[in-house]
Amino acid sequence: MPTDAQPVYTVQLKKDVERTMRKLPADLRRRIQQAINAIAEEPRHPGVIAVKGFDSVYRVRVGDWRIVYLVEDDMLIVLVLEVTPRGGAYRRL
Repeated sequence: MPTDAQPVYTVQLKKDVERTMRKLPADLRRRIQQAINAIAEEPRHPGVIAVKGFDSVYRVRVGDWRIVYLVEDDMLIVLVLEVTPRGGAYRRL
């Protein structure tokens, strides 16, 4: 019997992303975590934009912050590369 359930991706955070998340105010950290949870359910949901010049790299906006991540569909992994304010996004890609 076929299932209609979407595969849930495993989310991995780079160590510097984990460090950044720990330093954020609780309300912002909660909003970013909610966005990351939504990415795990559907990595290419409406509101997600592909980063030009990179294959399988996407970004999503949370207020003035950006979450930049890589999707590995064959392994069902989302690797969060950056969580940064808008002005600092994409510098380390």
